[in-house]
Amino acid sequence: MKNIAIIPARSGSKGLKDKNVRDLCGKPLIAYSIEAAHRTGQFDEIMVSTDSEQYAEIAKKYGANVPFLRSAATAGDTASSWDMVEEVLQGFEQIGREFDTFCLLQPTSPLRTSDDISAAYELYYAKNATTVVSLCELEHPISWCGQLGENSSLDGFIKREQGKQRQTQKKYYRVNGAIYIVSISEFRKDAFLYRENAYAYIMPKERSVDIDTESDFRFAEFLMGQQ
Repeated sequence: MKNIAIIPARSGSKGLKDKNVRDLCGKPLIAYSIEAAHRTGQFDEIMVSTDSEQYAEIAKKYGANVPFLRSAATAGDTASSWDMVEEVLQGFEQIGREFDTFCLLQPTSPLRTSDDISAAYELYYAKNATTVVSLCELEHPISWCGQLGENSSLDGFIKREQGKQRQTQKKYYRVNGAIYIVSISEFRKDAFLYRENAYAYIMPKERSVDIDTESDFRFAEFLMGQQ
């Protein structure tokens, strides 16, 4: 199989300016995903999808290819990751290159390791899957979550039968944003990933930090400092 790693790095981050190239423990954030992808030996192509010439140069420095820049249509706030993926696939097809799977590696998950990516691919092959997505266990039971009315009343926020000790509750998981491995042929039939023949690769919470805010960044920095 031919596999492509796609690392998205648009320049217009609103929450944390230039987060994808911000220095994290001596390297730009994007470098961790590029280097992890290389160490796996899984990929025929490792590319960064960016709308920025500056980001492109940084990506190339750490070993990624940037054969074309992302269009304005897929770099805006309303474009989805899947719009960007399709644009990347079409761009490579126009230069005569096609792949069997793509692996979306968001740079905001710098604690995801090459072993995580390799293990997720092993699961993909073992299950003959169409999709593998990384998850981690929820920090708190989902029954502790709810919606509030306009007056912030807690009436009905937690149902009486759900007020159990945490240890007696079922485990729930969340998508952690670190790894998405997808069959390209299946993706083009239906870009919805969570269906039959899709499987979860479970990651520990300490490697599941998804950087979106300053506090997320500082937490990732702290965890890296413990390694």
